[in-house]
Amino acid sequence: MSLEPTASVIPSAPSAAPGRAAALGRVASDTRLVFLRYMRQTLRSKVAVVFGAIQPMLYLVLFGPLLSDLVDVRGFGARSAWQVFVPGVLIQLSMFSAGFAGFGLIADLRSGVVDRLRVTPASRSALLLGRVLRDTVVVGFQAAVVVAVGLALGLRAPAGGIAVGLLLVVALAVSVASLSYVVALRTRSEDAFAPILTSVTLPLMLLSGLLLPMSLAPGWLDAVSRFTPFRYTVDAARAAFLGDYASAAVAEGALVAAVLLVASVALGARRFRRENA
Repeated sequence: MSLEPTASVIPSAPSAAPGRAAALGRVASDTRLVFLRYMRQTLRSKVAVVFGAIQPMLYLVLFGPLLSDLVDVRGFGARSAWQVFVPGVLIQLSMFSAGFAGFGLIADLRSGVVDRLRVTPASRSALLLGRVLRDTVVVGFQAAVVVAVGLALGLRAPAGGIAVGLLLVVALAVSVASLSYVVALRTRSEDAFAPILTSVTLPLMLLSGLLLPMSLAPGWLDAVSRFTPFRYTVDAARAAFLGDYASAAVAEGALVAAVLLVASVALGARRFRRENA
């Protein structure tokens, strides 16, 4: 007697995948709309974008030439000091440009824009992601300009290394912008936000070794800097610009950047959902 397959009589549970896909699609669509709104607003004031890149370019033009005699010094390698200095300037650009994003949100809170968005059906996470995406595009453009100026001044780095460095800058911009918005929602005032921003970014900048490698620092300062996450992204960007893609510094920097990005976006999205509940 032959055995024939029988159909299962146990009904399968409805899949939650379509619901999740629809929710993700809605978030993506709303993020696009929010991004386009703020991108148009940014393009109407191109001066702010240009001036955001002026400060790092001044570092390149006025400070970079002082490092030309530091080739072969510990931490600079035997190639070009520009390969060490430009990545640090790029990370600084990401920290400062994205860090100031919270000022725009405070202005929107004061003018009632956030209250008007609260009553729309837009995804609450998209209200953060759209803003962050705009900030990241702006920082990416400014970083490309800085790299172009660096190449004109003597930077020589492999194209792959420049690409890796820019990816780290973009990831850091997402993280810093998200945290900036969280602080802005907590303070709701430029008078409170500005000193917090300065008090946090200045020590992080100094301890990250943005301008000079921390390998030049005394032992105690080098040890303290290792508790700063941006130290690892700076070292990773410099290793990439030197062409050392397989180094531990690149792996550590990429891991720190990824963890910081996920944690900061999750924190920012949670804060936006609570704010707009």
